[in-house]
Amino acid sequence: MTYMKNIAILGSTGSIGVNTLDVIRALDGRYRVVALAADSNIKLLAEQSRRFRPSVVSIGSQTRLIEARRAVPSKTKVLFGPDGLLEIVKRPDIDMVVFAISGTACLAPLVSAITHKKEVALANKESLVSAGGILMPLARRHGVTIIPIDSEHSAIFQCLHGARARPSRILLTASGGPLRSIPKTKFDRLSRDFILRHPKWSMGKKISVDSATMMNKGLEIIEACHLFNVNEKMIDVVIHPEAVMHSMVEFVDGSVLGEMSNPDMRLPIQYALTYPERQPSAVKSVDFYRLRHLSFERPDNRKFPCLGLARQAMRSGGVSPAILNAADEESVRQYLDGRIRFSKIPEIIGKVLSRQKRCLCKAPALADIFKAEAWAKEEARVLCYR
Repeated sequence: MTYMKNIAILGSTGSIGVNTLDVIRALDGRYRVVALAADSNIKLLAEQSRRFRPSVVSIGSQTRLIEARRAVPSKTKVLFGPDGLLEIVKRPDIDMVVFAISGTACLAPLVSAITHKKEVALANKESLVSAGGILMPLARRHGVTIIPIDSEHSAIFQCLHGARARPSRILLTASGGPLRSIPKTKFDRLSRDFILRHPKWSMGKKISVDSATMMNKGLEIIEACHLFNVNEKMIDVVIHPEAVMHSMVEFVDGSVLGEMSNPDMRLPIQYALTYPERQPSAVKSVDFYRLRHLSFERPDNRKFPCLGLARQAMRSGGVSPAILNAADEESVRQYLDGRIRFSKIPEIIGKVLSRQKRCLCKAPALADIFKAEAWAKEEARVLCYR
């Protein structure tokens, strides 16, 4: 790689954004950070701005605009809100946009990035869950490759790179989260801190709860269907506590290809940045002499009903995945705020899915998706207060 690539990072103060900047620093001069965006962590955004000297930054709210302007270097332009994100992705001096913001707030800028033919490195699964049927055809029309940053989807992407045959099966690995070996009857006795303590990854609160319910893996099933154009029935979830094998692809002849590495998000991030090339990495190689064993087991669908709810939503199609995602987002928020027990999360999501008839739309536009999500969040909110 002999040229410099100009990068925008939406969500630079979250774990993916911080790791992306670490990767860019390690790649030493091959990438220029043109734009950074964060929601509310102005202190860290200012530190990143002083280190990387972006041309522009964006914050979540206009109410903190003056504070942000005082904190970042004087030559850095400061934007805010959804319009700020849209202005960033349209800039002609940006080659690649890293989407590291959570939720469907990334949907409008992602559509804009695709239509402006930017390279897309995607760490946001909610956008593909809610609108994959719109985003993937749009990307194909504009010749844009969406490169996943999730370790599992990056693994699948790598296994399929250069393959002339379509996969017959995708084996999507899951660590099992913090509740893998705990009986379901004890879930509601566990502290929130325990639920948020993932055994392998350091993540935000929402995704940590999703990992505990295994909704995170359910959303990844839907994401994989869209990313790799496969039927939901072709995807099996495999519990793999060691988190060394990051997913596998099986072909019609029975051959299985998998991607193995130590669990470190910098590796899939770097692969997305340097694709289709590879560069030396700071991530330690797998020490096979110290690797005692690799274990694989079936997920317990009764214990973790969110897996089944995700498959149900994908089979229903239309706005159902968006409703699933929105109901999960609201239920998790209510749990984190202390209003509902942990076990109520899948129960509420299931009830919202069962009441979705008024929102059914088999070929939804973005407006239909936003409307369905708003309905699902309100429905979940009402159920949380009953």
